[in-house]
Amino acid sequence: MRRFWEGLAATSLVLWIGGMWAIGYIAAPVLFTSLGDKQLAGMLAGKLFGVIAWVGIASAIYLLVYRLARDGGNALKTLFFWGVVLMLGLTLASHFGIQPIMQGLKDQAMPLAVMQSVFADRFSRWHGVSSILYLIQSALGLFLVWRAGVAR
Repeated sequence: MRRFWEGLAATSLVLWIGGMWAIGYIAAPVLFTSLGDKQLAGMLAGKLFGVIAWVGIASAIYLLVYRLARDGGNALKTLFFWGVVLMLGLTLASHFGIQPIMQGLKDQAMPLAVMQSVFADRFSRWHGVSSILYLIQSALGLFLVWRAGVAR
């Protein structure tokens, strides 16, 4: 049975990090270059980022609980554990903090697209913050996947 839980942990990590990379660095750029309507591309990309945020939240919770159950208090001494905690914190900050602010700016700009409104500068700043957090998260995730593979 231990093998099952270990396999689920590995699958959770790869699904979360792979999903982040696939959405953030493949799907979203393709949407913006392929669709003529940038507002539609942004809406679709936002939905994809929302889905992967929930995948990340569920995966992080499982990974943290699994490591605590497997290693007890020693889990708190590992880089992996604190890397997952940091990624979870970044996911929560982005999904429940930054994204609602950006959505609020879009809503206030209506009927204009946010980038054609007086809110364009603020939206761009928050989008930049969100992008930097996502970059940090995806780099940290890549590091954790690398470390998890090396640790075996």
